[in-house]
Amino acid sequence: MSLSEFSDKVAKTLAFHARRVQRAARGLRWDLQRIPARRPVIVVGCSRAGTTLVYKTLSESREIGSLQRETHDYWTGLHPLSAKGWDTHALEAADASPADRDTVSRYFYSWTGCQRWVDKNNQNGLCVPYLRALFPDALFVYVKRSPGDNLNSLIEGWRKPDEFATWSAALPETVAVENGQLTQWCFFLAEGWRKYTTAPVEAVAAFQYEAINRAILDARAGVPSGQWIEVFYEDFLRDPVTTFRRVFEGCGLAFDARLEAHCAQVLGMPYNAFSEIRLDKWKDGRNREKIERVLPQVADVAARMGYR
Repeated sequence: MSLSEFSDKVAKTLAFHARRVQRAARGLRWDLQRIPARRPVIVVGCSRAGTTLVYKTLSESREIGSLQRETHDYWTGLHPLSAKGWDTHALEAADASPADRDTVSRYFYSWTGCQRWVDKNNQNGLCVPYLRALFPDALFVYVKRSPGDNLNSLIEGWRKPDEFATWSAALPETVAVENGQLTQWCFFLAEGWRKYTTAPVEAVAAFQYEAINRAILDARAGVPSGQWIEVFYEDFLRDPVTTFRRVFEGCGLAFDARLEAHCAQVLGMPYNAFSEIRLDKWKDGRNREKIERVLPQVADVAARMGYR
């Protein structure tokens, strides 16, 4: 090992331990002051709908904290899937408790140093009633994506279990999707998922798209309009600056020149995109026939979302 490499390793080790000490100090401060979370921003939507793009861009704000990573492991640690018989990731208002509120507030404060933060994971869309019960002043940003392109990206994601099935190793069911080619369950569990363990991958994608968007739309009625921001993913592609401005302002966050410049370039540095970013790319992709077979299954929820 060269001297330069050794110095770099030492610097990284010291920085790691410094961050641990900082988190511990913030945790102690929280224990003394019991600082509640304030108006957290929760990004919801179907997996592969553009929620990461929105989450990462909101994380650029200096007015809120961000873990800069998805939190599905944290939330399922609070409410293990086994406690619900591995039936669903969904959480209801009745699952919320003052202890949960304190635990979550402390966790995000110790990591970010902020009372206000932004969060995103694949399962949030099934948990809006629970999150609203925990934090009645929370703002929800609902990202909608057209069924063709979202289904296409879900299908491609199912072919990447190392990325999207890391949480499902202990799943107490045999998965044999797409004639047994796909053996790890990806993204999230919604009520009724066991019916699809041997289904074609497009049927699983349609089930997930319908289930989570329906859950979000049903939960929308229980959230005050001033705490609900709804946006089409396609609008980010057409005019990212104007669309992000609306999202930031809807969340009560300043949209300054720095953020405007970032958003003007954001499509050139895509987060976890499988291919080039463009509209209707499913129509000339390898999954077109699969998607056409299941589009009627998601037509009703797509219409509720605003896709005609």
